[in-house]
Amino acid sequence: MNQMQQMIMQAQRMERELKKANAALAEKEFKVSKNGMVELTMLGSREVKELSIDKDALDPENAEMLQETIVLALNEALEAIQKESDEIQERITGQTRMF
Repeated sequence: MNQMQQMIMQAQRMERELKKANAALAEKEFKVSKNGMVELTMLGSREVKELSIDKDALDPENAEMLQETIVLALNEALEAIQKESDEIQERITGQTRMF
């Protein structure tokens, strides 16, 4: 087997490993709780699975704070998913994300 064939086989193996790891990540749940007001569960596929809001947070006077808390929870979950995705990429390919 020549060097080119070995490189192709290695690339194909890495592609299979990436697909498998990314499929597992897509199903993984990321849970975030913020200030006792909001609990968010997001899948690694970036789909929101569940959002719970404390009934006391629904007071109209808390609207702005509740909105900010939801945004913070969403961003935290998305950052955790991206971090894990980057770790998968680096572990399998040895390369880090460029942006």
